[in-house]
Amino acid sequence: MRLVVTGTDTDIGKTVFAAALCAVSSAPYWKPVQAGWVDSEEGPEGDKETAARLGATVLPEKYRLTLAASPHQAAAEEGVTIDTDALTPPDGPVVIEGAGGLMVPLTRATLNIDVFARWGLPLVLCARTALGTINHTLLSVEAIRARNLPLLGIAFIGDAHAESEGIIIEKSGVKRLGRLPRLAALNRETLAAAFMANFRLDDFA
Repeated sequence: MRLVVTGTDTDIGKTVFAAALCAVSSAPYWKPVQAGWVDSEEGPEGDKETAARLGATVLPEKYRLTLAASPHQAAAEEGVTIDTDALTPPDGPVVIEGAGGLMVPLTRATLNIDVFARWGLPLVLCARTALGTINHTLLSVEAIRARNLPLLGIAFIGDAHAESEGIIIEKSGVKRLGRLPRLAALNRETLAAAFMANFRLDDFA
């Protein structure tokens, strides 16, 4: 398994989804650019630490920035130069999570989607089910298709909303991979069980 998990927006649950996919497939998790983290009892926690806590084997980031902002802004304010040409996926199986949505700038010249296009790896598009998802998701699909990127399908995240999910699939023609529901108790056991109950691992091969 070698693929990229991207999203229609930031903070929609793609880290949790990516962690679940890694946990059930044994593919390592890699987020090349991390911008911002929260303080926990164990210390600073970014998406890598969240993924590890949820059962994923994780790889170190290429860039780890403190400011919770777009990577281009966080890097500039922290005096870091992000070399997007140096962002090269590791060999072997890997699930890569992008920073924020497709059009988030890593530098003033390069967007997430530009790096994804260079890699040429299959994409999984995570979409929330809340209000606004139809517009965000259909625009994201258009951006992916404009660059001729391989799209495995859409993974919905959140409470069931059959009408929104249905019209997105109908208008986009993209495969519906499944929906990861909100979990009252989020841990590696409940997450893995929810993933296996709502997705087919073969769809990500």
